[in-house]
Amino acid sequence: MTDPQNWQSPTPGPSADPAGQRPDAPRYGEHAAPTGGFAAAPSGAPNGWAPPPKPGLIPLRPLGFGTLLAAPFQVLKRNPKATFGSALLVQAVSLIISLLVIGLVTYFAVGRIEAAPIDEQDAVSAGAALTIVLSAILPIALSVIASALLQGVIVLEVARATLGEKLRLNVLWRTAGRRLWTLVLWTLVLSAALLVGVGLIAGIVTLLVLLGGTWIVLAVVIGIFGGLGLLVCGAWLFTRTSLVPSLIVLERLTIRQAVRRSWSLTIGYFWRTLGVQFLVATIVNVITQVVVTPLSFLFSISFSLVDPNGALDSFIPSAIVYVLVLLVSLVLGAIAAVVQSATTALIYIDLRMRKEGLDLELQRFVEAAHSGSPGSQALPDPYLPVPAQNRRSSVQPDVGSPWA
Repeated sequence: MTDPQNWQSPTPGPSADPAGQRPDAPRYGEHAAPTGGFAAAPSGAPNGWAPPPKPGLIPLRPLGFGTLLAAPFQVLKRNPKATFGSALLVQAVSLIISLLVIGLVTYFAVGRIEAAPIDEQDAVSAGAALTIVLSAILPIALSVIASALLQGVIVLEVARATLGEKLRLNVLWRTAGRRLWTLVLWTLVLSAALLVGVGLIAGIVTLLVLLGGTWIVLAVVIGIFGGLGLLVCGAWLFTRTSLVPSLIVLERLTIRQAVRRSWSLTIGYFWRTLGVQFLVATIVNVITQVVVTPLSFLFSISFSLVDPNGALDSFIPSAIVYVLVLLVSLVLGAIAAVVQSATTALIYIDLRMRKEGLDLELQRFVEAAHSGSPGSQALPDPYLPVPAQNRRSSVQPDVGSPWA
């Protein structure tokens, strides 16, 4: 039980209210005040109300819509070396390897085409094109692994930042690496499902076009409505399974268990989950375009002013512009990857707070960790699921609750 000293003393009153509850008993939505004093209650707050503690990234209570939108950007500011550094390193390595592998293969393939006799150039060109396509498999596989690792790192950072902890980059990588291959497998499952859907619609449309005549009209209709249907189904499935990476890392579940649990947690919160992720993605994309588009335009204008007559080799300024834009895009891409991964992790924490009382478990963990007791170093992981009988009812707080 919570120590009564941790509760703000209520105003004197009768021994029981009409509902039979003692006035000094905490009501649903009222949390223990943080150690070290009491904050003033906001206007209109019930007697005995105290704000929840905020040991780190977010207050330990169900999160409001504004907090879910703002907190992912605060992840970058709170621990930039571990978050932005990880994303920049992962994306830079993936990009460099992709450019080297595909660039070298393309260079040698073009050289073979030019050196081949005229009567064999068609066959050599077909083989070279296939070689270039196959060379992209390695960078794609590396990108999948890097993306999975980055997701695990950001999920861990958000979870520990909520408790007021700040882990170093090597600790995050080592911990996330233990769940890496499960995350990679999940990324491959998502990619395969997307490819199957796109391939199915593309195959039907291609077949109808080849038949010709009135079938072309049907192909256009199927292409339009099939594409829209695929978009809707993809958004629905992505939203319902968007918590899977967090569940794989924090609760150490298998893919099947994580999918079922993500499906369960998002019941009743589909539009909220989709809305937060959509708005954050829109904000990130708008910022990216606002930065990259003017830079590309300014770089092009500056080279035109330096060489208005085109006396210099046009390849050099074009290459410089491309490299500069690529570097800016790399930085913005790293920021976007961190923010979007942090968004899903925060949604996971928020839904567990609302449905399972995770905020109470986190408060107990923080209080025990800061108490300095002998057993505080061996505390159980608060993100592991608690027994069902100890979970908070899935009924949402009343409208008048300070946490609503």
